Amino acid sequence: MVKLSKRLQTIASFVPPGSAVADIGSDHALLPVYLAERGRVSFAVAGEINAGPFEAADKQVKMAGLSNIVQVRLGDGLAVVKPDEVDVVTIAGMGGSLIAHILEEGQQKLGSVRKLILQPNVGEDQVRLWLMAHGWVLENEVLLEEDGKYYEVLCAVRSANADQDNLDLYRPRPLDGGVILETPELIRFGPILSTRPDESFYDRWSSEIEKLDKIMHGLENGGTEAARKRWQEMNDERNRIEEVIQCLRKVKP
Repeated sequence: MVKLSKRLQTIASFVPPGSAVADIGSDHALLPVYLAERGRVSFAVAGEINAGPFEAADKQVKMAGLSNIVQVRLGDGLAVVKPDEVDVVTIAGMGGSLIAHILEEGQQKLGSVRKLILQPNVGEDQVRLWLMAHGWVLENEVLLEEDGKYYEVLCAVRSANADQDNLDLYRPRPLDGGVILETPELIRFGPILSTRPDESFYDRWSSEIEKLDKIMHGLENGGTEAARKRWQEMNDERNRIEEVIQCLRKVKP
C-alpha cells in the first residue's frame, strides 16, 4: 500500500469518507491511490498537466489495481474534471497564486464541490483572498513542519452566509497590550491558525524574521535611496511580526 508524507497524510485526513475527489497536480497519484486503497473515496481523478508525471501516475494506479476507482487524466488544472463529477478538490504543492489561478479558471467545474483542501507552498494569503472573494469560508487550517519546511493546509467549504461568515472570521482582533491584529494580517497569519498558535506557528514566523534580517543585512550597504526605503519597509515588517508573536504568546488558550 502507498505511504504518504506527513504533508499528504494531513491533506488526506480532511477528505470526508465516501467522497469523489479531484486531485489537481497529483504527482504520481499518491494521494488518490492512498485514499482508494483505504476505501476512503468512491471515485477519484488524478490530474496532471505534463506527460511525464501523467505517465507515472497512470503506472501507479495500474500497479495498485485501482483503475476502476482512480482515473488519471492529462490536462490543465480543473479542465480534467467534468461538471458535477466530484465533490472534493485537493490542490497541493504549488504557489498560492497558481492555486488561485487554477480555481479562478475552473470555477465552472466547482458547482458540485463542497470542500476545497488546498496546500500552497508559498503565497497562502493569495489563496485566502480568492476564497473570500468567491463565497468560500475556511473551516480549518493546519500548519505543519516537514524536512525543515513549513506547510499550511487550508480547508474551505461553501456557505450560504459566506460574506458574514468571512466578515466574522477576518474581523480585527485585539491582542495583549492594545495591539490589534488587522484584517490584512489575519489574511497573512491565518484567521484560524492565529487563534491557536503552537510552537510550529512561532517557529515558522521566527524563521520569517530571520529571512528578513538576512535580506536587510544585504541591503545595508546598498547606498541608494531605493535600498534604504526597502530596508525600512522590511524592518517595519519584521518588527510587526515580532510584536504579533510576542502578543500571541501572552494569550492564554
